[in-house]
Amino acid sequence: MTCMKKLVLVILTVASLGAQSQKFDLSPQARVSIITCGPSQSEVFTAFGHDAIRVYDSIQGLDYAYNYGVFDFNKPNFYLNFARGIPFYMLGVYSYSDFRDIYIYYNRSVTEQVLNLSQSQKQAIYDYLEWNAQPENENYRYDYFYNNCATKVRDVFANVLKDSIQFDGSFITTNYSIRDLTDIYLKQQPWGDLGIDICLGLPMDKKATVWEYMFLPDYVESSFDHVSINKNGEVVPIVEYKRPIYLTRPASIPESLVHPWTVFGGWLVLTIALSVYDMQRKKISKWFDIVLFGVTGLIGVLLLLLWTVTNHQAAANNFNLLWALPTHLFVIVITRKKSAPFLRKYYLGVTVLSVLLLITWVFLPQHLNIFLLPMVASFTCRAWVISRLL
Repeated sequence: MTCMKKLVLVILTVASLGAQSQKFDLSPQARVSIITCGPSQSEVFTAFGHDAIRVYDSIQGLDYAYNYGVFDFNKPNFYLNFARGIPFYMLGVYSYSDFRDIYIYYNRSVTEQVLNLSQSQKQAIYDYLEWNAQPENENYRYDYFYNNCATKVRDVFANVLKDSIQFDGSFITTNYSIRDLTDIYLKQQPWGDLGIDICLGLPMDKKATVWEYMFLPDYVESSFDHVSINKNGEVVPIVEYKRPIYLTRPASIPESLVHPWTVFGGWLVLTIALSVYDMQRKKISKWFDIVLFGVTGLIGVLLLLLWTVTNHQAAANNFNLLWALPTHLFVIVITRKKSAPFLRKYYLGVTVLSVLLLITWVFLPQHLNIFLLPMVASFTCRAWVISRLL
């Protein structure tokens, strides 16, 4: 069983226990905290970190973590909804110590920001979380960047405390896009970064606002370090104090030769060698073109479907369709001789399009992953050879 599956099973099991909690009037000793868990490079989805809200009251004997990152595979149509871009996540409530220990077990840092709230503000946050955790309220429609486990934590305080809370984003001096921020966190996972860059389109390249930076837990933490709140008529920093619960142990990340540069670079060398061989013998290696353009066509169909028939908003206007042409999937099945004039024109057009794409690569409004350059060069080379030999 993978780490991901074990983590999900533990979370769901504990969440079912925590949901049995009953509502209390918090004591004056109660405290509300934001818990930030550091990233891990074990999986793509763990590379961005995680957030939760802790409510601790020693007098009432409660210590709960409220986690908006829970999903249940047993929900009706879970996989279909995820594919359609309407996945539903839920708020899970469970023992803080269990939540904390899961992340410690996987060597992920845990930081607590204890908040400087009045008694009525703490009670309001707690009451809202308990209401949100009820079965009829616990589900929400997840979005990678605009409605995830981090933004939901931010929104709890923004929605409950309203005008009493003031965010100050002046500490953010960078001008990153959402794709830039994603690339930073996936720097050690080139294949995961490549997959996201292929599947998600132009909306990823808009410059992120200060509010949008907070799709990342690290920026929720740093943003709350600069938040002010009106507490009993006095404006004070919302973070009373911050403390590390667990610091990540140093861990080496194994190097792998199975890197996009080596794989795609090797494919380009193979493409050139085979193309030279085909030109010398004046015959096309059809098996190779079926693999190359067939797989590329399938990718193009997937990207087109993500854009047009799902609710994955970030997949719209995808410039990767300039190289992943869905038409490849249909053209490769045309093998009759009378189709040769059409095929010559088609592959000549692919050659011109690929050359223009390579020339304008750095000027496109959407940032295309640099690892794809050898593959686009392969399409250019192969399409030109086919147009000459047909």
